[in-house]
Amino acid sequence: MVVTLLKRDLATLLPGGRRGGTLLPLLFFLAVAMLYPFAVGPEPALLARTGGGVVWVAALLAAILPLERLVAADLEAGVFDQLHLRGLTEELAMAGRLLAHWLAFAPLLLLATLPAAALLGLPGETVRILLLGLLAGTPGLAAIGLAIAALTASLRGGAALAGLMTIPLAVPILIFGAGALARPDPAALALTGAISLGLCALAPFVAGAAVRAARES
Repeated sequence: MVVTLLKRDLATLLPGGRRGGTLLPLLFFLAVAMLYPFAVGPEPALLARTGGGVVWVAALLAAILPLERLVAADLEAGVFDQLHLRGLTEELAMAGRLLAHWLAFAPLLLLATLPAAALLGLPGETVRILLLGLLAGTPGLAAIGLAIAALTASLRGGAALAGLMTIPLAVPILIFGAGALARPDPAALALTGAISLGLCALAPFVAGAAVRAARES
């Protein structure tokens, strides 16, 4: 049942699915990398010094774009009611949705980091640290996004509110993830991963409780 639900979530979130819009965050991410040199100038030293942080900010904003598709549509369609009748808890459903959300945007985002890094002229060591940081941090971004999407799913204008709520909650991940670029330190990457793991453990319970409250109201 869980595997079937995961396949269903991936089929709807990936490009070509019923709600697939993964290409939009990816194109947004690349657009930021392309436009940034025009905004600050083509000086290689400046781009190399600041480009990694810009990639992190672009990754956060790209992760926000799919939030309105994560929970609200299924809540309105009664999907969670059907899952409840089949004995599947909201927390378990949200855990599968979290994994599907991460798989739908993070791997392509990591691949897109390579051309983005080339556009910004980032050196090889910076790209390596950037990729490791994004690999550690994107699960946390996905967890925050899922929890906020569930909390705002039943609210009018929930999509805009979700974006505003997600940005401040993601600041710790950005601090340690981008901080590892300024002064390469394995501890910063480890803290990024630890924060992500904690968020991934907490998010299904927060999202599940929010969905249950919305479903029963």
